[in-house]
Amino acid sequence: MTTELPACRRTVLRGAALAGAAGLGLTACGGSGGGSSDGPTKPVELGAASEVPVGGAKLYRDDKVVVAQPKQGTFKAFSAVCTHAGCVVDSVDGTTISCPCHGSQFDADTGAVVQGPATKPLPAVTVTVSGGKLTAGPAA
Repeated sequence: MTTELPACRRTVLRGAALAGAAGLGLTACGGSGGGSSDGPTKPVELGAASEVPVGGAKLYRDDKVVVAQPKQGTFKAFSAVCTHAGCVVDSVDGTTISCPCHGSQFDADTGAVVQGPATKPLPAVTVTVSGGKLTAGPAA
């Protein structure tokens, strides 16, 4: 009978470890919380417009915004919150925005889905340039 106790204990511990790991996964890919994390809720100064490469884009992770400059002096911004599961995208490679959670990719110039599982584009965010500085968000 003493041999069953360690096996049972191992089963309980294994189950607890799996439950904990699943909880961490859900935290990393939490929902967007009713849209409040889809981008800035008030105007946010992002930095110098010169930091965004022409023909490319820059991720402002803390502000949950991606800003693209498809041609010199033209700026477009999108929410950095993936429309699939609410994860914040983690990289921009040229004109491709990538989400680390499930591999969705978006076009940095349009926000359109390039590769799923996401089916909706990244929402546009208002962006303005004043004095060489980028500002994003409502009434920016």
